[in-house]
Amino acid sequence: MKKLSVLIPVFNEASTIKEVLQLVANAPCEGLEKELVIVDDASTEGTRQILQSLDLSKYNAHLYLHDRNCGKGAALRTAQQHATGDIILIQDADLEYDPREYPELLRPILEGKADVVYGSRLSGGKPTRAFNFWHYLGNKFLSLLTNILYDCTISDMETCYKVFRADIFKSIQIKSNRFDFEPEITAKILKKKVKIYELPISYHGRDYSEGKKITWRDGFGAIWALLKYRLVD
Repeated sequence: MKKLSVLIPVFNEASTIKEVLQLVANAPCEGLEKELVIVDDASTEGTRQILQSLDLSKYNAHLYLHDRNCGKGAALRTAQQHATGDIILIQDADLEYDPREYPELLRPILEGKADVVYGSRLSGGKPTRAFNFWHYLGNKFLSLLTNILYDCTISDMETCYKVFRADIFKSIQIKSNRFDFEPEITAKILKKKVKIYELPISYHGRDYSEGKKITWRDGFGAIWALLKYRLVD
């Protein structure tokens, strides 16, 4: 494996996007060539203008633009079509996740031990900003439901940090448009019976006043996705 594609869905992250791109560009990646695939999902507060003003070639980055806001899943569906790496890693455009942890996430795949790696915020061992209680409880419940329905032991199904062998990721048809991407991709990966590893990661979560976007309503969409994809597709 020679190349890593970092997929970055972006919506209204003007305050963080420059720093995120710099951190991703500078992140060690076990000797792999790195490309950034950025999809702006119709940002309205200056993020798009910032991205268009940057010299993205210095990041080896490619920018794709949505005409209207469709959601994280839709942005990743676009990115999936354009990624050319042997390994795919998903990176949010905020500062909740630390790109300096890429080597730990990549190693199980590069060593042939794993096909997919999840970075868990809930397994302990790394610095983690205290969760909002209801957000924490929702994450635990969704992970428990995943484990019951798919006979697995994942501690953090909703994590952003998911790393895939590219052939596996590209074999999956992404149908979800919003945050229900997370349960959809998890369900379809688990049904493939591939080798999944989970590693602890640090987490610097935001609250809603700082720009967090996922809400309790998205939890119902996640439950529906887990139930639906257990039976179909």
